[in-house]
Amino acid sequence: MTAESAAKKKTTRSRASAGGRSASGGKKAEANTPSRLRIRVRAYEHGVLDKAVKQIIDVAARHSAEVVGPVPLPIDIKKYTVNRAAFIDKDSREQFEMRIHKRMIDILSPAPKVIEALTNIDLPSGVSIDVKMM
Repeated sequence: MTAESAAKKKTTRSRASAGGRSASGGKKAEANTPSRLRIRVRAYEHGVLDKAVKQIIDVAARHSAEVVGPVPLPIDIKKYTVNRAAFIDKDSREQFEMRIHKRMIDILSPAPKVIEALTNIDLPSGVSIDVKMM
């Protein structure tokens, strides 16, 4: 009887582990559908950036998607120092800077129609977009 009970324990263990594998397989299938769409928008001019963000939010709202944002991110400031004269006046310099304004928008559980509408959106020139599916 002990040999039979040991065999039964082994089969129940293998069934339990097989059941665990199928449950994790179901989680992987859910992971393929994006639960969040994170959009980062960048531009040199804040006015153009705000118009682009408003267009993105309007498209998402038209398809009744839940939108979080726009969240303003820190401005990247790149400063450049240049000599004014070519030869003698070393102390005379000019400084220039470029400001890169950024916003982040999250769209929670986007439908395929929302993703398709966002890919077809026409944004102003000078605006760059990074889209991540999380």
